[in-house]
Amino acid sequence: MQHTINSLIGFKMDATDGEIGEVKEFYFDDESWAIRYLVLETGNWFFHKKVLIAPQALLSPDWKNKNFPINLTKAQIKSSPDIDTDQPISLRQEIEMYGHYAWQRYGGSGFYAGGTAGVMDLPPIIDEEIIKANDPAVDHTKEDPHLRSTEIVTGYHIHAIDGEIGHVKDFMMDDQTWTLTNLLIDTHNWFGGKKVLIPVRHVKEILWADYKINLDTTTAFIKDEPSFKEESFTY
Repeated sequence: MQHTINSLIGFKMDATDGEIGEVKEFYFDDESWAIRYLVLETGNWFFHKKVLIAPQALLSPDWKNKNFPINLTKAQIKSSPDIDTDQPISLRQEIEMYGHYAWQRYGGSGFYAGGTAGVMDLPPIIDEEIIKANDPAVDHTKEDPHLRSTEIVTGYHIHAIDGEIGHVKDFMMDDQTWTLTNLLIDTHNWFGGKKVLIPVRHVKEILWADYKINLDTTTAFIKDEPSFKEESFTY
C-alpha cells in the first residue's frame, strides 16, 4: 500500500511499555530511496527529545488509528546514544546506535528487519557501510553522505531535461518495502497548480548544494501525467 509521507507525520509511536511520542519526519537513503529512520519527538517523559527509530523496530503498524508500535522499551530509548537530529548524522553515531539496539546493520540498499515474530519482514541487504566501519582509512566522524531528510528535500526545485517544472511537495512510500517510490511534484507556477507523481527511477541526479533535482524526462512528459488529488487517493 502507498502512503504520502505528509500523511504519516504526527503518527503516534508506542513502546512496549507505553506511548513515547510522535513522528516528525523521515530520513532516507538517497541511493536506494529506502527509509532509514523515523524521527520521533518524545513526550514529557524524555524532555521532548528527538530520537531516531529504524523501520526494523516497527511491529505491525495500526494505519487506521495512526499508530506505530515498536519492539523497544522506554528504558532502551532513554539509554540510547545521544544523537542531535538537528545536526548531520555521522557513520560512527549510526554504528553505535545499531549496536545499542542490536539492530541488523543497513547497507547500500537500506536496512534489514529480519524475520522475528511480529516485526515487519523486509528483504536482507549487503552491509557495505559496516565493512567500511572496519577500515581504518575511513573517517567515521564524517556525516553519512547518503542520509537525507524528507522535510529538508521538500521544496527542492525539479528540473526536466528542457527546463524547470516545479518543486517537491511530498513523497509516496510503499509500506511493504518502506521505500520512497514517487516524488509528488507541484507544478503550480508552470502548469496552473497541477500536482503529479513521478517515479523516483526518473531522478537523474540530486544537486544538494543547489537544492535541485534533475530528472531524465521532458517537461512535456510531466505535463501529460495525470493530476494527483490527495483527497481522492485511497490508502
